[in-house]
Amino acid sequence: MATTHFATPVYDRVKEVKEFDESKMGVKGLVDSGITSIPNMFIHPPETLSTLKKPTSQTCTKKTIPLLDFSNFNIPTKRHQLVEQIRDATSSWGFFQVIKHGIPLTVLDETMNAIKAFHDQPHEVKSKFYARAHNREGVIYTSNFDLYRTNAATWHDSLAVWLSPEKKRAEEKEIPEVCRKELLAWDLHSQKVAEALLELLSEGLGLGAEKFKDLGFLVTKLIMGHYHPYCPQPDLTVGITPHTDSGLTVLLQNQVGGLQVKHDDEWVDVEPIPGALTINIGDTIQIMSNNKYVSVEHRVLAKASKEPRISVEAFFDLETKSDTNYFGPLPELLTPDKPALYRKFTIPKFLEGFYSKGLDNKSFIQKVRL
Repeated sequence: MATTHFATPVYDRVKEVKEFDESKMGVKGLVDSGITSIPNMFIHPPETLSTLKKPTSQTCTKKTIPLLDFSNFNIPTKRHQLVEQIRDATSSWGFFQVIKHGIPLTVLDETMNAIKAFHDQPHEVKSKFYARAHNREGVIYTSNFDLYRTNAATWHDSLAVWLSPEKKRAEEKEIPEVCRKELLAWDLHSQKVAEALLELLSEGLGLGAEKFKDLGFLVTKLIMGHYHPYCPQPDLTVGITPHTDSGLTVLLQNQVGGLQVKHDDEWVDVEPIPGALTINIGDTIQIMSNNKYVSVEHRVLAKASKEPRISVEAFFDLETKSDTNYFGPLPELLTPDKPALYRKFTIPKFLEGFYSKGLDNKSFIQKVRL
C-alpha cells in the first residue's frame, strides 16, 4: 500500500495581510466575528514577547511618570516652579501627566465617547473612510498605518484627522458626523494646552515663551483616535509596538490602561488618572533642544479586557513642504563647550525617514546624530 504524505500548510503572510486590508474590517471586525485565537499576522517574535513579562522580584519599587498641577500656569509668582517641574520631567522622562489643565471633564468624556461611537459603527458605514494611502490630509480610518512595512501587525484600529489652517473648513466637513462636534471641541481645547506647554518648554530652555510656537509647532495638527478591542491572546501580540513620536503629543486615555514608557531600560506603566492628560516629547524637540529634552520609546500592550482601550491624541508637529527650510539644534543653546549634537534637516526629509519603516523603527534621532 502506498504511503500518503500530508504537506504542512505554509503560512502566506503577504496573502493574509492583503486579505485583512482589503476586507476593511479592522481588528474590531475580527473580534466581532467571534475569533478565539489571533491570526498569524498579529503574532510577534519571541524576542518581543519576552519583554512583555513583568519582573518576578517583589523588591522592585514601582515607578510612575511625573504628575504636574497646571493650575499655576497663570500665576506669575508660581509659574517658574511649573517651568522647572516640566523641564525636570522632560529632561529625565520625556513623559508626564498634567491635571487642572483647564479642559472640562465633560469635553474629555464626550471625546472618548465619540471615538468609541465611531469605531462601534457598522462595517458598511465605517469602511467608507477606510484607506491605506498616507498623504497627511483629510480623514482616514485604518488598521496599522505600517501594515505593509512591519513584520507583525498590532492589535488596534485608528481614526486619523488632519487639520490645517488653509483647509480647515473643508477638512472639518470630512470628519464623520458621529464624532465631528466632539473632535472639533477636543481640537480647540488640546491646542490651548499645547500652546501653554510650548511656552513652558521654551522658557525651560532659557528662551522666550514664543520660540517653539514661532517655529510652527501649532500650524498643522493630527488628531488620532485609537481603539484596542478585546484580545483573546494578549501574550502573543501588542497593542502598539515601541516607538517615539515626532513633535509634541497631548494624549487622553480611558481607564483600561496599557500604555508603557521606557525609563532606564525598564517598561513603566502610565496609570490612567481620571481627568489627566499625558504629555510626551518627540524627536524634533529633542533635536532642537540639543538633548536638554528627551524623546523616549513607548508602547501599548494588548489586553484581554472586555472593555476596549480607547485613546485620543493631538499631535503638534513642525510642518513645511519646503526643502530649503532647515531645522536643527537651536543656535541660542550652542556654545563652544556645548556644540550641536545633530545635523540640520528639512521636514520633507524628516517625514521620509520617519514614515519609511515600521512603527518600531521610527527613531529619526539616530539618523541625524553627529
